[in-house]
Amino acid sequence: MGFARTGAVALVGVEGVVVEVQADLEPGLAAFTLVGLADRTLNESRDRVRAAVLNSGAEWPQKKLTVGLSPAAVPKRGSGFDLAVACAVLAAAERIDPKAIADLLLIGELGLDGGVRPVRGVLPAVLTAAEAGYRQVVVPEQTAAEAALVPDVAVLGVRSLRQLIAVLAGEPVPEEPTPGTGPEGAGPGAHGASWGYPRPGGLYRTFDGTERPPDLAEVAGQRLARRALEVAAAGRHHLFLKGSPGAGKTMLAERLPGLLPPLTRQEALEVTAVHSVSGSLPPGRPLVDRPPYCAPHHSASLPALVGGGSGLPRPGAASLAHHGVLFLDEAAEMSSQVLDALRQPLESGQVVVARSAGMLRMPARVLLVLAANPCPCGLHGSPAGECECPPSTVRRYRARLSGPLLDRIDLRVPVEPVGRAELTSPGGGESTAEVAERVGAARERAAARYAGMAWSTNGEAPGHELRSRWAPAPGALARAEMDLDRGTLTARGLDRVLRVAWTVADLAGHDRPTADDVDAALEFRTGVRRGAGVAGSLP
Repeated sequence: MGFARTGAVALVGVEGVVVEVQADLEPGLAAFTLVGLADRTLNESRDRVRAAVLNSGAEWPQKKLTVGLSPAAVPKRGSGFDLAVACAVLAAAERIDPKAIADLLLIGELGLDGGVRPVRGVLPAVLTAAEAGYRQVVVPEQTAAEAALVPDVAVLGVRSLRQLIAVLAGEPVPEEPTPGTGPEGAGPGAHGASWGYPRPGGLYRTFDGTERPPDLAEVAGQRLARRALEVAAAGRHHLFLKGSPGAGKTMLAERLPGLLPPLTRQEALEVTAVHSVSGSLPPGRPLVDRPPYCAPHHSASLPALVGGGSGLPRPGAASLAHHGVLFLDEAAEMSSQVLDALRQPLESGQVVVARSAGMLRMPARVLLVLAANPCPCGLHGSPAGECECPPSTVRRYRARLSGPLLDRIDLRVPVEPVGRAELTSPGGGESTAEVAERVGAARERAAARYAGMAWSTNGEAPGHELRSRWAPAPGALARAEMDLDRGTLTARGLDRVLRVAWTVADLAGHDRPTADDVDAALEFRTGVRRGAGVAGSLP
């Protein structure tokens, strides 16, 4: 009779649960039983593991074999348990010392030839292992750099089961062909089967697949919209761009990520964990250190936007844009049900999806940018041509963006068509680098003001704190309070106006919002000029 145990991780979204993989050998008819609430993919590991062990030169035990995955109540899915199951079986058969794997956590899929293949979610799995006290993990070589992002954890990247057996048994490590980039989006990792702490480097690819992001200087005209981008980036305020086709709404939105500061270490790990689970990490770039940009098609379904799918849900576009920009072009063409599903994530910064298989929480702290035409033909109110849409059609089209959703949008900016003089002018506007410098300075002012708080930007600050602890200048809210009395501004709207006013003040270097700063915030929200308004706050 033989018994051995080792560790693995079951992922539920981007959260993990440490699983103890136990193997028990008893005399009896040769059989392989896998217990512990495994899905179909994991049940198929019995055939993969047996073939991998035999093709790695080891003997398969001809006894009654039972492999248990504990805790049994946690659903386990995927092929990432293969490596742990194989090692537990070999340790129970005394091919390797059971003590050598007792404190190990193993992640990886096995090919029939014994090769170790990459799987999704290595980073969140290793983070879970580190929190549980594991200090040594074994992963596929292609994902070793990703796993090494977790501090104080020794990472062993292996190419085959044969290599791992040799390392654990203290035998010479055989050479194996260099694996190619795996199908799950993992990039090349550390080379050689030896423990260490790889230090991966490199930059995260921009959303368009190039090293050079789009520059704001390429945008002709659009002075008001450019200013709105700056305010949105400085305070993390949601933005709505409305204008006729070809006016530049998409062009503006694509340049917003370049204005955002680089991610902090903690933010980068959170974003990378989501992308690791979804299998969208750029090849060779284990750490996402720039704010992501996600622009789903307007026909995207509810699961595609907020997460879901059969069985346990998976991250959607809102989670993939965590700490970055979620751009919904042609927003009025999207389903109202899909759009309204964003209301809760915009407030809480996370998506909560309930399914029969379980409940899942996924991070979704995004900067939302909506873009829409004024009507189905796009010519309503445009000098470019006459709109032929009936008034009832225009009303129904605009009603697809519900009032509760728009009430969460701080900046609503018209994007007018650019004239010939602006297009042909040789001198462009400010570059992304110039505007990003002001955004960074404004973020630093806000972070210093909110030091020790649970938030660091104006867009996240609670309204009651801004009204009491950080009140604007006396009389600055006079026009906003008049709008509240008239019913043209909700209580939530007043708080959001105050947040934007603080961002305008931070960009201008004011100690607290003035009446002009509040007027600018009101104009951004209502589209109605108040006093000096946005023009008075422009640099």
